[in-house]
Amino acid sequence: MPIPFAFLVAFALGAAFARAAEGEIARTEGPLVTSRPMAIVLAFAGLVLLPVAGYFAAFHGDWAYLYFAPWQSVPSAVDLVLVVAAAACVPGGFVATVAAIRGRRTQAVTALIGAPLAIAIVLALLCAKRLAVSASAAQYAGGFGVEPIATSALGKGVVWGMIAITAGVVWAVRALRAAPR
Repeated sequence: MPIPFAFLVAFALGAAFARAAEGEIARTEGPLVTSRPMAIVLAFAGLVLLPVAGYFAAFHGDWAYLYFAPWQSVPSAVDLVLVVAAAACVPGGFVATVAAIRGRRTQAVTALIGAPLAIAIVLALLCAKRLAVSASAAQYAGGFGVEPIATSALGKGVVWGMIAITAGVVWAVRALRAAPR
């Protein structure tokens, strides 16, 4: 997933995970850091979102930066920081939503989930041409060697990434809704 989208989607997923764990969150007053829901959220962030975002940053960097910056000119440390920060947005969205859940502010919970998703959708519409192709930044800028995403290795990566994220979300939501033991 492109890096700008990773931040938005990760935050929205974290907020949605808090919504899924609403019953347990409302019943507990203790610190979130050691809670069962936080462990599930951290597992999703570290085992699903981090590798998916990292794959695109490492192997399809020009696309991950939406062809705005040539990936070769971005230090790998910057890639690492951005990918880890994007994964950190999952527990960030979770923590940001807990106060709204405990305060029974459903509109705030909805906004914490919906606002980042709305921004991601608008951004996707604005960048649809960039998202639909696989190329290097130079190829994209020069209009040569550009391949439709559906016929490229990038396209296969997008499909597998979406499968991994979907499976991870299903697992996390089921685990968050399950009664604690």
